[in-house]
Amino acid sequence: MAERIAILHGGWSAERPVSLVSGAAVAKALKERGHDAYLIDVTRDLPALIDALTPRPAIVFNALHGHGGEDGTIQGVLDMLGLPYTHSGLLPSAIAMSKPVTKRLLADHGVRSPKGVVAPRDRVATSHVMPPPYVVKPAAEGSSFGVRMVGSNDNAPPLDVKDWTFGEDVLVEEYIPGRELTVGVMGHRALTVTEITHQHGFFDYDAKYTAGHAVHVLPAEIPQDVFDEAMRVALLAHQALGCAGISRSDFRYDDGRPGLEGLYFLEINTQPGFTPISLVPEQAAHVGVSFADLCEWLMENATCPA
Repeated sequence: MAERIAILHGGWSAERPVSLVSGAAVAKALKERGHDAYLIDVTRDLPALIDALTPRPAIVFNALHGHGGEDGTIQGVLDMLGLPYTHSGLLPSAIAMSKPVTKRLLADHGVRSPKGVVAPRDRVATSHVMPPPYVVKPAAEGSSFGVRMVGSNDNAPPLDVKDWTFGEDVLVEEYIPGRELTVGVMGHRALTVTEITHQHGFFDYDAKYTAGHAVHVLPAEIPQDVFDEAMRVALLAHQALGCAGISRSDFRYDDGRPGLEGLYFLEINTQPGFTPISLVPEQAAHVGVSFADLCEWLMENATCPA
């Protein structure tokens, strides 16, 4: 049945360019399915957003990424307006946006992640807060913005305070050598494990969103017990945080360690990308769910405010 669907994209976070592409892809798929789908470029102008949502759509498709769209902000607005929307609600979105909080919560469920510390950016810029090698990253940011690896013999400062625009707190984690793995979750099932190979020092913004900079191997060619554990932990993270719709959990796998010892959880994304080269749509297609079917499924499972 054709419905009126408002697609939120754009926003004001550093991930705005990715969100614009995601929203356009969703709009194209839903229009081809006969829905009255229209795009709203979200800004900080709340009255303008409310005007754009009038008359009320049947469902709001949240194609925003990063701050404002993935951290509980837009979810709170939609809850107040009483509009059903896709993806996770306010609380799981807010929790998942904070990497340190997510790690602490999942540690209570036995999930291993790299050792880390949250420190003020001025301290991180002037001294080693842990022995290198380690990774410097924003405590709450997506798409690998601000991430930098500090090597054992790296003489450059860990970060430049003047260029750091990601808040006062910095997450510093031990560097885990090895392979990049990711697992998408759709509802109550993990989809598959993808290994991401690239020529970058780490899976940075360019590797994620520039065609040809990364190769997605799915299913990942890793030992079956590691594959199964990554699937289990991704679903556990999705459920423990109370996520809805889809999510994507990222891992590092040090295949030089025996058994499951080399698998480390990094983070969970409640608004994974919907670009043409995005990981979750690719995994869904691998298990027989087309991009348009995935969009339809997300609408059917839209969260209704209490």
